[in-house]
Amino acid sequence: MPSGKILVAQGGGPTAVINQSLVGVVLEARRFQHVTRVYGALHGVRGIVNEDFVDLTQETSHNLEMVAATPSSALGSTRDKPDAAYCEQIFEVLRAHEIEHFFYIGGNDSSDTVRIVSERARAAGYPLRCIHIPKTIDNDLVGSDHTPGFPSAARFVAQAFAGANLDNAALPGVYVGVVMGRHAGFLTAASALGKKFPDDGPHLIYLPERVFSLEQFLADVQATHAQYGRCVIAVSEGIHDASGEAIATLLAKEVERDAHGNVQLSGTGALADLLCDQIKARLGIKRVRGDTFGYLQRSFIGCVSDVDQREAREVGEKAVQFAMWGDRCGSVAIKRTGYYSADYVLLPLADVAGKTRTMEDEFITASGTGVTDAFRLYLRPLLGSGMPDAFRLRPAPVAKILKK
Repeated sequence: MPSGKILVAQGGGPTAVINQSLVGVVLEARRFQHVTRVYGALHGVRGIVNEDFVDLTQETSHNLEMVAATPSSALGSTRDKPDAAYCEQIFEVLRAHEIEHFFYIGGNDSSDTVRIVSERARAAGYPLRCIHIPKTIDNDLVGSDHTPGFPSAARFVAQAFAGANLDNAALPGVYVGVVMGRHAGFLTAASALGKKFPDDGPHLIYLPERVFSLEQFLADVQATHAQYGRCVIAVSEGIHDASGEAIATLLAKEVERDAHGNVQLSGTGALADLLCDQIKARLGIKRVRGDTFGYLQRSFIGCVSDVDQREAREVGEKAVQFAMWGDRCGSVAIKRTGYYSADYVLLPLADVAGKTRTMEDEFITASGTGVTDAFRLYLRPLLGSGMPDAFRLRPAPVAKILKK
């Protein structure tokens, strides 16, 4: 006799719309008569192995809607990267609780977790339907036009650089903003969507898809500063040299690493400071400032794309529909149709799990320090409605009397 129990969890970095996907799963699942319980695991897969579950069946629809509109992961998240043995523990807990559907909202690592758990269930002959629901601000999932969470983070980055550009124009100098993106530069590239006039910043954009040369960087900054009297720069945390070594590790005397051995890139603020130090020391420019956007990009409450909200809800809903009406596990993906609308498909887990998408060449200028109109056309519909705009005075000069 089927139990009618399902489990949903959230993994990896929070986003502004990940709770839309969560609520999409819960509300859509409750429409199906044979669903008896909808459980949520606290803090991702760690909550599964610890059996830290909450019963979301008892949540009111109103409160779920309020949570859906709130950024960050309502169930909590984890940075655990399960191996085969860890996934065996996950499977054993799911089987003990007679859970028949497992939905995991997350990025690359989460999709791989779902794949391993699905394979383990199949090998054991246990009827478990496993669905990966996409989420990542990096926009680096293979098979999707874009990933929920990215549009809202991109909207924040575009608006932040538009504001930094205005500040820099009023008090000219060099500004360096470091944006998240270890392997993919989509989020850093979004900084270009805040440009309105030809001389607006960011004047230079550096992405991990291109090799970074410190000497060329300094030459670019010097040339741009000479042309405009100022320079606004967007830099991805993942910029690296020809050998693949992160620039942050090459310039820093000491580097921090996370629990998985990954070098801490933008979280420390070191990269922005190191680049600013190089500009001041070697170019002699006095007014140089740097910022590291860090966590601000992920869950900024006042800067959410309505398109992102809608699609994040729909990937959760479609995940349930694929699980209930389909006969296979998989990863939900967004496909673009028309000028802009979205459709949803279920991809095989093996096509997505553990893979990383990077920016296509057609999105990056030949110089490697900017983005093309193709990228602007790709991103603009995702940013949603109500994007703020900046304007300039149209001054009528008054003739000088004393300073002729």
